[in-house]
Amino acid sequence: MKKKYTYLFAALSVFSIFGCSKDYFDVNESVTQPTNTGLEPQFRIEGAIENTVATAQYRGVREVLGVVQYGSQNTAAYYSESWNTFLTTGSYFLWQNVYVYALPNTADLIYLGEEYNSPHYTAVGKILRAYLFGMATDQYGAIVTTESYDPERTIELEPEFVSQPEVYETMFILLDEAIAELDMDSEISLDAAEGDILYNGDLEQWKRFAYSIKARYLNHLTKKSSGEFAYDPQAVIEAAQNGFVSNQDNALIEYGGGSSVNDNQPFSVDGYGSTRFDFFSDFFVELLKNPLNTDSEFTDPRLPVIVPEAENGGYQGVRTGAGINNAAEANDADNYSIGYGGFYTSTDSPTYMMTFSEVKFIEAEAKFRSGDIGGAYSAYKAGVEADLQKLNVPSEEISAYLDRIDSEIGQSNFGLSQIFVQKYIANMLNPETWVDFRRMDYSEEIYPGLSRPENLNVSLFPGEDDWLEAMMYEYNEEDRNYENMPDNNPAIRLTTPLWWDVEE
Repeated sequence: MKKKYTYLFAALSVFSIFGCSKDYFDVNESVTQPTNTGLEPQFRIEGAIENTVATAQYRGVREVLGVVQYGSQNTAAYYSESWNTFLTTGSYFLWQNVYVYALPNTADLIYLGEEYNSPHYTAVGKILRAYLFGMATDQYGAIVTTESYDPERTIELEPEFVSQPEVYETMFILLDEAIAELDMDSEISLDAAEGDILYNGDLEQWKRFAYSIKARYLNHLTKKSSGEFAYDPQAVIEAAQNGFVSNQDNALIEYGGGSSVNDNQPFSVDGYGSTRFDFFSDFFVELLKNPLNTDSEFTDPRLPVIVPEAENGGYQGVRTGAGINNAAEANDADNYSIGYGGFYTSTDSPTYMMTFSEVKFIEAEAKFRSGDIGGAYSAYKAGVEADLQKLNVPSEEISAYLDRIDSEIGQSNFGLSQIFVQKYIANMLNPETWVDFRRMDYSEEIYPGLSRPENLNVSLFPGEDDWLEAMMYEYNEEDRNYENMPDNNPAIRLTTPLWWDVEE
């Protein structure tokens, strides 16, 4: 059981809380080091974890809800669902949350681990750092790595950007170093001061987390066929098999559901992101009504667990981008499933970074691509079972579901679509889903029923096959560091596939 906590932004060693001014990096000099705060690493780890998840990851999925279509707004043509405004003006703040709140905490944790001869903390800092770099590069492409905040040197106000292959190389190095450091002796134990709210000091679980992240990013390379980053399904399988072994390993943070907004799941009714998730989407609800994409009638037992029943009865999602017509009927909203109150969107719902079910779906994909259909099918079923167990579906319903998979799909009809549909359901509210959508070219053959949102910004996405490929860099970065950053023209940024999404 993970520790429940009241979420607070951790104090940073360099930055104070700021508005959205372009001057948020403008300081006279930066010679600050974490030792000036008097903190030892055990007092830094909780802030590093919290800011990675509740600050950065939350922002990483909030604005792409209109792309991955888990939730929908009640207002037609809402800006994030029509792929407008925040895209074209660079007012999407994942960049700020990663570089100002989250990464500095990981840098300090690495530094303090080294200063106090406690490599377990250094390892955690590197794991979280790799996670953040991965999330950022998969939304933007080229990002800042080595010239981001470093407690031992002056802040770079105009840092160099590095290419996505370089970012991936850095991530794999960080993860490998972290795995080795977790086997070293540490003067301060990882569970000191109860700051490790992810694994309560369990070194083996941290190692499995590192391997699981490694499997995730190795598996992004499915379109690469040559060179250093050629897709290697066996390397993916090996990392996955060293990763999570059960739901007990799931990387998550929990919320207390208390009176403070910061103690509530961000996408719950009292959370700070509830306004982005008015209703569940039509696409998501319909998938749960027919998850096996067969002619027989079968509703996923997860539907009532995840999606609240509409006030007027039944389960109905709102078409993304369409909104609802409140003017025509006073109780129109009562016909749809409200976006909060289910397994993922109640006040005390956790936020998942990575789960055992995702690891099994990664393994299934890699085995399928390597030609091991039997092994892929077994891993796929294990992933489905793990997610059903995660949602506390009764064991008899789980057995019936798995039997149904055998009878209606089986190995003979099994393919990538089955893997990705189940992974989509299991990875609810995780930005990793957007990576999968792009890797699969937003294919309706992979995701039955998937279509672009209503009221789309056709000036930037005129063709039926035009989908969002990357995010605009934040306007603060463009104002301050335009000479180093890649082209931020929305006509280029938003429609150009990232490096791993280009076939070789």
